[in-house]
Amino acid sequence: MEVVCEQAAGGDGEAEQEQPGPEAMLWSVQEALERQTLQIGVSACGATAVVDVLKALGEVVAPEEADRCVQTRLRRNESPLPDYLLSRSEAGATHAQLIAGAEQASKGKVMGRFFHLHPRRRMGLVPWLAGWIRKGAVPVATMNMQRAVAEGEEVPDAWHHQLIFGVTPNAVFMTNPLDVVSEGELHRRLCSESVLLIRREDVLQRRTADCCLSSLSEGQSDPRWKDLDVEGQVMQMALEEEAEQDRPKLTHITIPAAYSSGVTLFALRDSDLGQELLNTPELPLL
Repeated sequence: MEVVCEQAAGGDGEAEQEQPGPEAMLWSVQEALERQTLQIGVSACGATAVVDVLKALGEVVAPEEADRCVQTRLRRNESPLPDYLLSRSEAGATHAQLIAGAEQASKGKVMGRFFHLHPRRRMGLVPWLAGWIRKGAVPVATMNMQRAVAEGEEVPDAWHHQLIFGVTPNAVFMTNPLDVVSEGELHRRLCSESVLLIRREDVLQRRTADCCLSSLSEGQSDPRWKDLDVEGQVMQMALEEEAEQDRPKLTHITIPAAYSSGVTLFALRDSDLGQELLNTPELPLL
């Protein structure tokens, strides 16, 4: 990974001259290695990002305090299938929880503004990020990691929040874990419907003979449980198991997710930048 970071950053001056374009860094790669906060707990990538946001804005907060303020939700792994699926749909935190958590943990000094990137927007992602980073904003990406998965790689099990500490032409640098991805790859993860894939084994091992999923379709305020026919997807998996035929089977079911894909920009509330963020319109749709 360190080698990739060095190459993406332009290890020699000649390479840098060949790729002119937007570039902005909150931290260097070395500074990020030294300053980043590694995952502070289960499903706590959002709270982890908030710790580093506050650090970048000069506000030091204990990880436990950030997690308490963000109110990280956990998976209910021991629950029956219906409740397990409900817990999966909201485990971790939404961008709204990150904004509220950063504000509470900083005693009102830090504010955040979320920008939706789904449906697709009319913008260049790296130039847009570079412009805000140069002004002093701290971006956090809320991504569907189940998008843009390389062929042959296992589909990740969750969405993810990561602080963006810099951009160079066609490269975006993030923490937890320290990573660099292409603009295109990041954009695909940032432009996703609010859905989550649940692995076949996680469904079937919790399904029982008396399992009733109609409560998901009929008892939830979110109509997407019915629109996605989650009950029907689970039934299909069960029938595939009973049939024991040698044909492709569903690898996942799709459920609604509480998260929205996009970028939250954080700044000090009483700064000119904070006011600019509050007054900036949503990104225009394509």
